[in-house]
Amino acid sequence: MSLFWRIFLLNAAVLAAATTVLLLTPLTVSTPLILTEALILAAGLAAMLVANAALLRLGLAPLRRLTRLMMTIDLTRPGTRLTISGNGIVADLIRNFNTMLDRLEAERRNSAAQALSAQEGERRRIALELHDEVGQTLTAVLLQLERVSNKAPQCMHTDMAHIQEMTRGSHDEVRRIARRLRPGDLETLGLVRALRSLADEFSTDGGVTVHCQLDTELPQLDHETELVIYRVAQEGLTNVARHARAKNADIVLGRHADGIELRIRDDGCGIGSALVGTGLAGMRERALLIAADLAVGPGPHGGTEVQLNVPDRSK
Repeated sequence: MSLFWRIFLLNAAVLAAATTVLLLTPLTVSTPLILTEALILAAGLAAMLVANAALLRLGLAPLRRLTRLMMTIDLTRPGTRLTISGNGIVADLIRNFNTMLDRLEAERRNSAAQALSAQEGERRRIALELHDEVGQTLTAVLLQLERVSNKAPQCMHTDMAHIQEMTRGSHDEVRRIARRLRPGDLETLGLVRALRSLADEFSTDGGVTVHCQLDTELPQLDHETELVIYRVAQEGLTNVARHARAKNADIVLGRHADGIELRIRDDGCGIGSALVGTGLAGMRERALLIAADLAVGPGPHGGTEVQLNVPDRSK
């Protein structure tokens, strides 16, 4: 039954009930109108309006739920669906809306996968160019500086040593950037050792002491899942180093009943009311690729906690 006919029949039922009351009771209307009759008519009208409003609220309740879901839906948190209730056009509308959400989430997941795949490819290309081109050029510069320093007068040795040290620092920074762009440790050493290497790097260069609690008995993971876990940990530690003003951070990776859980905690100032930046948005996009749940909020003892729950994809 269409929504028009449902509302029409609800109103018709109320009017029919009022007409039946007038026919079966000795109520009449005098001319001129008596005050008592006016009060009775007013009470009857009020009763009809209340009954009509109650019936309409009951009939349109599924539409209100659908409207509320439309206003609050977040495609970065997939899986929210409205229970199909009622019948006719309302049920069809809810069913079609749920189907539309399925299609939108699938399209978003596919487009995000393509974008992140292209991003990883570009990172690998830049990392190779930094290593092969810039890194080798800086190595050649260091050799030339050493040769010139050996021939330079004694009074210039201090300046030459300072220039060599600056060039060596730039060379190390280029290598560090290349490693972050292309995590070679992940491909050669595996996820656990790559996370330990990442923690050591941030402890050395990020000004944050990173502690690791990593389960070595993890189930077999595909490369895409390992890459998502690594990138989320990397972005989480980057946010800690840049924004948290923390002294300590923890990386916890372990199994649970439904899969794998990654947690990054710090003892910093907390996330507060900070706006969602591109880093957090990127982590959520990556989590969507493997149907994982990402939550960011205050830690149990202050600071900020990033939690990534990866489902067991072998089930």
